[in-house]
Amino acid sequence: MLPQFDLAGRLNVVSLTEIKTAVDALSPEELAELAAFIRERDNAAWDLQIDADFAETGRLREVADEVRADIRAGRLEDMP
Repeated sequence: MLPQFDLAGRLNVVSLTEIKTAVDALSPEELAELAAFIRERDNAAWDLQIDADFAETGRLREVADEVRADIRAGRLEDMP
């Protein structure tokens, strides 16, 4: 369930089923706007994950350092 506030500021709960029903009622323009909104949020989350993975203490930092070392040493080959 997701939080939602009514006009009086009281917290209500909206289920995923209710959200899906509301999405079905959107106009094509509203659906496109919602899709863009979700895409932007997903892209932002992905960017944060990539930044974290390649940060100084990130889980992929060692891999990035190895690739940079290979490039500097001339061990990088173009893909056929």
